[in-house]
Amino acid sequence: MGANPITGHSLRFKFADGPMAGKSFDHTFNRNGQVTFREIGADPNAKPGSADQYQVASLGQDIHTLAYRSGNGYTLTVVLDYKTMKLVAFASNESSLIMQHGSFELLGSAAR
Repeated sequence: MGANPITGHSLRFKFADGPMAGKSFDHTFNRNGQVTFREIGADPNAKPGSADQYQVASLGQDIHTLAYRSGNGYTLTVVLDYKTMKLVAFASNESSLIMQHGSFELLGSAAR
């Protein structure tokens, strides 16, 4: 993973529309290339979701894109604008493609 503001950090995605409207998810993007995520307010004993690999592409100082495929078969691709702290996300699988909008916040550095 190259130098970017995502690798090695935790972010909270807050969705404003689409099927996840009103929900928030914490994501930890580990330096080893793995990502874990958990819905805020969900069952605290539930196992977090994860993906063995994520990719980040920077489109300048303020715009960054990330993508990962989770174990449930969905690929999440997210465009993050660090200037406005807004996001656009695309969740897709073999039968659907859903666009969602929202915001994000920085939570801190990842442990690994």
